[in-house]
Amino acid sequence: MTTTIAQPLTTAVRTEQLTKIYGQGDTRVVALDHVSVDFWRGEFTAIMGPSGSGKSTLMHCAAGLDTPTEGRVLIGQVDATALNDKSLTLLRRRRVGFIFQSFNLLPTMTARENILLPLKLARTKPDPAWFDTVIAVLGLTDRLTHRPGELSGGQAQRVAAARALITRPDVIFADEPTGALDSSSSDELLDFLARCVHELGQTIVMVTHDPHAAGYADRLLQLADGRIIADKRLHEITGQTPQRPSRPEGGEL
Repeated sequence: MTTTIAQPLTTAVRTEQLTKIYGQGDTRVVALDHVSVDFWRGEFTAIMGPSGSGKSTLMHCAAGLDTPTEGRVLIGQVDATALNDKSLTLLRRRRVGFIFQSFNLLPTMTARENILLPLKLARTKPDPAWFDTVIAVLGLTDRLTHRPGELSGGQAQRVAAARALITRPDVIFADEPTGALDSSSSDELLDFLARCVHELGQTIVMVTHDPHAAGYADRLLQLADGRIIADKRLHEITGQTPQRPSRPEGGEL
């Protein structure tokens, strides 16, 4: 019998009493209400909740894209909320990756050039072995010379994922990454993202409205009214990619 030894969990990102308030007086809206949560290294976390629940605000504050009203965000051991704009920009560039619903690829660049752009901006040379590994896992080997207009939606989003991975960030934040894709392309992308976590040791935090997409994650956070109302373990971390969740007939849950 083979025994799997659980590895100690370490924190990629931590929020402490995170609060975000918009407006004042009658227009005051509490988007986040003292949210404290750890996002663990080597784990795929999905965040769900109804519109206005605070899920996107949580991701934006945790990623350093928005400033909380109160509380702290630690990326690794760095207090991101204590940094000035220049230092925060450098921290995001070096330690945080992003995948957005709109692919945000430069149309005049090839897939290879888009993937390597963050390293070029940081004036850093690529690691050929890591580049080859990322490209192989994401299935892009035969698409590197294509421009975005020559790629399918799923291929373009995988290029965006490779761009996020190429700097070996502490964490990748994905904001509705399958929102512009059909069900087949969505499943393909989510398969690749899960492989990046379980085979490459990456950390992904994904905001989604789709329960099927969330089924690829190891962990599910549910928000309502700016608070975490549920924190569920979906898959045990075993070092292997979980099986694809089944999609009901019609493609919706």
